[in-house]
Amino acid sequence: MAVMGVFLSENTNFTNGFIQVNRTQLLPSRADERKAIALPVLMFAGGALGNIIAIVVLSISRQDRKSSAFYTLVCGLAVTDLLGTCLASPLTIANYLDEHILENGHLCAFQSFLLLFFGVAGLSIICAMSAERYMAICCPYTYRRWRVGRRFAQKFLFSIYVSNVLFCCLPMMGMARSELQTSLTWCFIEWRKQDPLPATYAFLYGTASLSLILATVVFNVAVCGTLLLMRKKTVQRPSTRASVRERWVALSSAAETQMIVVLVLTSVVVLACSAPLVARVFANQIMHQDYHQADLTAIRIASVNPILDPWIYILLRRSLFKRILRSSRRVRISQNKRSSPPSSQTLFNPGPEPTIGSSHVLTQLLSNSNVITQLPAYIPYDPEAQQQALGDTLENVKTLKG
Repeated sequence: MAVMGVFLSENTNFTNGFIQVNRTQLLPSRADERKAIALPVLMFAGGALGNIIAIVVLSISRQDRKSSAFYTLVCGLAVTDLLGTCLASPLTIANYLDEHILENGHLCAFQSFLLLFFGVAGLSIICAMSAERYMAICCPYTYRRWRVGRRFAQKFLFSIYVSNVLFCCLPMMGMARSELQTSLTWCFIEWRKQDPLPATYAFLYGTASLSLILATVVFNVAVCGTLLLMRKKTVQRPSTRASVRERWVALSSAAETQMIVVLVLTSVVVLACSAPLVARVFANQIMHQDYHQADLTAIRIASVNPILDPWIYILLRRSLFKRILRSSRRVRISQNKRSSPPSSQTLFNPGPEPTIGSSHVLTQLLSNSNVITQLPAYIPYDPEAQQQALGDTLENVKTLKG
């Protein structure tokens, strides 16, 4: 969201529980506002188009992937980002066309609810994605016993939506009030008041968001750490840990690796975009000072989240991900060939031992040993020659005895 203007003076009064602002002087011209409106329009178009493409890409994927809990949660996150973009952006654009639109208490409360809900809903879904991967890798028995699948993920998404709607409706039920911020371009809850109820809700919202962020980080670190430990054990004891090796091979498949990469990148984007706003909630409630530029920067960063998320799913779809893995393997193999020094193979220096499964093993053995090629193919069997040899042996024995 961009700043529409700076006002020299403003009088704030309360009507029906919401804050109304009377503006007296607007510094920038209307021509500047027309130019500034291009930014929210482009952000709205980019967010809506990207999330629609992401939903289509996830919908046309293979049936086994669509039935998994992880991709059901990913699709739920894409739908949540699309709804947030389509509901919140029109109010921002309308504010550029009519600077008095957010003075309406109901619209101000509605925009505040949207920012609260979609902020904590995105954190809840990304935390659920991290928990699902943690259970699948670190607690496979519990994962199967609970039958975590598409139906389970759909029910969990529904519970996330219901609980977050109830939680974010508390300001409209009287626990807090919505106010037009100093930049006069967006509405949010009162987060500098010392009244018990508004302060309690601000701390409650900040604590819930911070808990989701920390839980997501812990789950992701646990998943990555488990995979690294399994790989280390497999390399150190490959012969006696067949079960670990088989499990590592299963976890290292392209589909599993893609899930981990999508999870880590999405978590980084969501947490990086949400953390500044959570930090401002605590800072404003503790210090009670008006740093409106920092608040505006935090909400701008949060508004970029639904634009970046869908491109992670689009760019890391399975077909493209397999091509990336294939290309990386080819580059690694070519580098290994270039780094290995050439060796001259002779009869006394045959070079490196051929590996099993090589198609040139027999050829290398025959070329390195000329003696083998000179041996007869078989030894002929002659009964008379054997009897003659046996008789000569007996005569020699008798001579020695005599």
